[in-house]
Amino acid sequence: MNHIIFAVGVLIVIVVVILLLNFGMIFIRALFSGAKVTFTELIALRLRSVPVGMVVDARITAVKSGLPLTIDDLSTHYLAGGNVQMVVLALIAAKKASINLPFDRACAIDLATKGTGKTVLEAVKTSVNPKVIDCPAASAGKNTIDAVAKDGIVIRAKARVTVRTNLDRFVGGATEETIIARVGEGIVSTIGSSSSYKEVLENPDRISKTVLDKALDSNTAFEILSIDIADVDVGENVGAKLQAEQAEANKLIAQAQAEVRRAAAVATEQEMVARVSEMRARVVEAEAQIPLAIAQAFEKGHLGIMDYYRIKNVQADTAMRESIGNDDSGPSAPGASGGKA
Repeated sequence: MNHIIFAVGVLIVIVVVILLLNFGMIFIRALFSGAKVTFTELIALRLRSVPVGMVVDARITAVKSGLPLTIDDLSTHYLAGGNVQMVVLALIAAKKASINLPFDRACAIDLATKGTGKTVLEAVKTSVNPKVIDCPAASAGKNTIDAVAKDGIVIRAKARVTVRTNLDRFVGGATEETIIARVGEGIVSTIGSSSSYKEVLENPDRISKTVLDKALDSNTAFEILSIDIADVDVGENVGAKLQAEQAEANKLIAQAQAEVRRAAAVATEQEMVARVSEMRARVVEAEAQIPLAIAQAFEKGHLGIMDYYRIKNVQADTAMRESIGNDDSGPSAPGASGGKA
């Protein structure tokens, strides 16, 4: 019996020694920091493969800052894939800035920013200290937002948007890219509604006022504080260029239509020439019937020999008169006189 009691005592001593070797310093550090933990909690962390030292140090930091976080809260967020230390620092920064940020919301923001290059601490800092966003962004590949006023003049504008994080809408809210796109759309719309580019140059603040009135930060993770027009330049006259291109297009259309009319006129002319030739052929054909008619008249006794000679005389006289009329020298030229045969 004594041997059994001794063995149990030795086993207990071994267990205590192992616990002290593994968790002794962590337990003492938490105890003297006012963030007391139990060996049961430490053993549970080790069994769940949670970094014991990191979680305990995070709780010590939280307790020292007045945040009543438990080991279970921190370990659960770690197992969900979150950054425990960053969440604690964000909660401390929010408390110092008198911002109401519950632990669950901080964890949700931390998980939402995972893999985006941003952190929940950065979101809290942006909520305290607003940040400035260039519009358009430097990564967009262009330096200005181009828009055309009603008079056809291009206006190139560059804006700077001051925003701060809205922690209540951060999870599920649109990002900076949406803010930049909406501000760019508002600038283009405002310039496009201006009757002249001079109005934009005279009152560039009109752009920022109009854009601010559109509540562009709705359903986003940010709150727009101000929109400042950093630069406004005059570009090319797009209206005149378009008019010139339209005039050139109209000229080409007119030339094409004129070519169509010319081709039609040429076709009509050729048709008339063909019809004239056809008429001449009919005249020649009709004239060829005259000798036959005269021969038939002789045979039937309707035409005598004297009548025939009179016809020949009239034809000769007519030919002579035509010859005289076609002569450029006129009636006074030699050989112009003549008589009946």
